[in-house]
Amino acid sequence: MAADPAADEEPSYIDYETFLDPEFSPASFANSLVVSTNNPNDTPLDLSTPLSRVLFDAQEIDSHIDVLTTRSAVPLLNHTQEQNQASKHIVAELDGQIQSLNDSYRQLEKEVIDKHAEADEVRLVALRLWETLKLGRSVGRCLQLGRQLEVQHSELELPGNGTSAATSPGREDHRALVRCAYTILSLREVLDRKAPGEEGFGLNRVDAVRSLQDTVITPIERSVRERAERIIREFSVQSTSTFAQVDETKSRTISALTALYLLSPTAGFKPDKWIPRLLLQALETYIRTALQASITALSRSLGQLPTLEKALAEVMSKCQNIVSLEAVLETTKPPSHPLLPATHQPSQTNLLQFLLSHLETGSLASFFWRTMASSLATRVQDIVNRGGVVARTLRTNKNTVGDAIRQAVVKGSQLHSALTASKGRTKTDANWDREVAVMVGSVVNNLGR
Repeated sequence: MAADPAADEEPSYIDYETFLDPEFSPASFANSLVVSTNNPNDTPLDLSTPLSRVLFDAQEIDSHIDVLTTRSAVPLLNHTQEQNQASKHIVAELDGQIQSLNDSYRQLEKEVIDKHAEADEVRLVALRLWETLKLGRSVGRCLQLGRQLEVQHSELELPGNGTSAATSPGREDHRALVRCAYTILSLREVLDRKAPGEEGFGLNRVDAVRSLQDTVITPIERSVRERAERIIREFSVQSTSTFAQVDETKSRTISALTALYLLSPTAGFKPDKWIPRLLLQALETYIRTALQASITALSRSLGQLPTLEKALAEVMSKCQNIVSLEAVLETTKPPSHPLLPATHQPSQTNLLQFLLSHLETGSLASFFWRTMASSLATRVQDIVNRGGVVARTLRTNKNTVGDAIRQAVVKGSQLHSALTASKGRTKTDANWDREVAVMVGSVVNNLGR
């Protein structure tokens, strides 16, 4: 029977429990040694005694280790040999598995990684082919729309009623203006979407598209805009015009208004703040031009009273045209703009509301007479300040001049009968007393007594 190792152990004074305690602190242990071997009142402290005890403890532990290793040398060597053999066995087993793992990785690399690299190249090629296809489709669409725009622009001038276009005057197909405008918007919709992934991305690098913009789109857009502006600039409804002539003028004007409305730029505007800038510019120019011509003619006639009747007739004609234009605008609904979101289409029910808001007025006729009155007041004051025969004659005939101006305001504010039905009102609906008072006052009140 083997001897009990615990019975062979020599007694030891070392407190192993203290050293094996998980909360053991070298500093606390040293402090307790110093305190236990010294009197707290002694100075200086004696550190040799605690140091000797620590050294004795270390020697005791070292001796104990030597005894244990000597006595247990054979079991330790056997244990080490067993561990070594177990390690060699594990390594031998792992070598085969590692080799198998390496072989599997090489097979995986061959079957997956290499093929993935090839597939990635194919994916990149397919992606570039798809981008090329999209670009080709966009280019094709632009060229098709460009050709369509050329055809539509050529339709602006149609042969007359004669046998050939070469021997008969041209007749304008005003509806082609609207068709051209919609085609231009379709081109804008493609060309303005330049962000990656959008339809127009990369088109600016294609020579054919750049050439299309320079030689077709830009010139035709400018031509359509100028043609529409010219139609508005030449808008006129004479009192002698027939219903058919008025209807034709109205149709041409509506086409021009619609074209300018659609061609007004949308870039740089918030959708809910957008206004038809080109349309408003053309209409304001028309009104300002009529005002300037009327003010000039009436100011000149006030210095030459025999020409007053002719000047007032011209002013009445200008105002009647503006009133007729107002009627056309009021009966024309704004078309849906393709480049504006459906939820942010303008809320105005007719084109007149855009212009009235822009001019900050409630009526174009009222705006015409009030603006003219503010300018005439200054002109009349200049005549009076210069004095002479002209001023005396004007002052003498101020009642006659006032009556003539009053009649001109009333007649000039009347709407042509061909447009009355479309606007849904009679000629007597409007009350122009304020405008009459303002116009007459701008002349008579500045003449003095």
